[in-house]
Amino acid sequence: MKISIALLALLMASPLQADDVSELKSDAWAFIDGQAQALAATNRKIWSYAEPSLEEFKSSRELQDLLASNGFKVEAGVAKMPTAFVATYGSGAPVIGILAEFDALLGITQSNKPSPDPIADNAAGHACGHSAFGVGSTGAAIAIKTLMEAGAIKGTVKLYGTPAEETGIGKVYMLRDGHFKGDDAILHWHPSSSNVASYSSTKAIVNFKVRFTGQQAHASAQPYAGRSALDAIELTSVGTQYMREHIKQDARIHSVVTRGGGQPNVVPADAEAWYYIRADKFEDVVKYFGWFQKIAEGAALMTQTTLEPIEIMSEIHEMIPVRVLAEATHKNFTAVGAPAWDAQDVAFAATTQREFKDPFGFDYTKAGIALATTIEPLASQARKGEASTDVGDISWFVPTVGLMVAGYGYGLPTHSWPVVASTGTSIGNKALVTAAKVITATAIDLYTDPALLASAKAEFAKTMAGSTWQTLIPEGQKAPATVRSK
Repeated sequence: MKISIALLALLMASPLQADDVSELKSDAWAFIDGQAQALAATNRKIWSYAEPSLEEFKSSRELQDLLASNGFKVEAGVAKMPTAFVATYGSGAPVIGILAEFDALLGITQSNKPSPDPIADNAAGHACGHSAFGVGSTGAAIAIKTLMEAGAIKGTVKLYGTPAEETGIGKVYMLRDGHFKGDDAILHWHPSSSNVASYSSTKAIVNFKVRFTGQQAHASAQPYAGRSALDAIELTSVGTQYMREHIKQDARIHSVVTRGGGQPNVVPADAEAWYYIRADKFEDVVKYFGWFQKIAEGAALMTQTTLEPIEIMSEIHEMIPVRVLAEATHKNFTAVGAPAWDAQDVAFAATTQREFKDPFGFDYTKAGIALATTIEPLASQARKGEASTDVGDISWFVPTVGLMVAGYGYGLPTHSWPVVASTGTSIGNKALVTAAKVITATAIDLYTDPALLASAKAEFAKTMAGSTWQTLIPEGQKAPATVRSK
């Protein structure tokens, strides 16, 4: 990155002038534009790997190698997770952390066609755009490092490679291992169907597996000799359905049966289900989980099976928004602008809108927008989000802010095949470049304006006053080695 001697001289002065900071941002954006092809190539590689939670070995290595080649000190395998890492450059305060994710979702078709592709292997796919997420964040960290190397800004930048976001594991166990808490601010982003600086909360969640053991027997000749673990799973599900009527409307309960027996004429002696329980507040999640435990205990009594200790794989707290940081991010997002789409991008996204078959017949083309081209206004009050992210846990300890950048067809749902398709094209590449620029610009503000950082910390401290951290994860528990059924 070329920075003029005159500008460097101005940057050494205190306080910095607005024009000086603007010129610094412009230099950083030009640098990111110059790296766009290399970043796109890395995105394409990670997109093609499509590795699910805790199995992102090649994806993590791609980012680690890129950061190491750019002068970062990389610590791999943190928190006893092989794909988790921390890349650091610089020294002293302020310390700005940037989050990078790279896991794909199980059971999603991995194809870059703008229409459903059932022939493709659907082992896992980037239906949440995390390949672009990780690369965009890495691009921002490298741009910030280049500014530090040139002497334009001082401090420390950390790029956190956080695995298994889709199962709410990576950041939670990295936090328990002592990471993030010493940082001054944390920045992140996510692909979306729109462009907006995030000023919202998210849902808290507990992620766990419930298992029963019973007794095998011939299901027709001697059914009386058997005790069905699958019956216990099904009764747990029924009890949970009745529980739903009496919980708050913001709560969500979802599950899949991951093990239910081998074949119909054998009474299943072993069965397992995987559950998520969500709510706007973690304290409600704790209450609902206690209720669920009693339902499972009742199912075991009804079926004369054994309820094994429930395995809490992870949990996530709700996001704590910081208005001061959201305003700074929105200002920079407005300066950078939305991704600039070409005719090919628009045609591709429009096709995915047309080809995505909504179960209620909703027509995604009716909006007349294939790809978002504007920045949405910053919300006047913090919105309540419907999804969950393990960024939420970090936000309980460090002022945190993010943004959403259009990276797939307008209005389309995440965790679906159109997101996979778009992320692996120029649409995803343009989204990650935009995100890298906004994150870099916001970091520059935090490095060069002590008052901004102090204001963010003051707001955060006021918001968190009186809050009590609680956890359902047993003391000393390490991250699971896999999310797949054992």
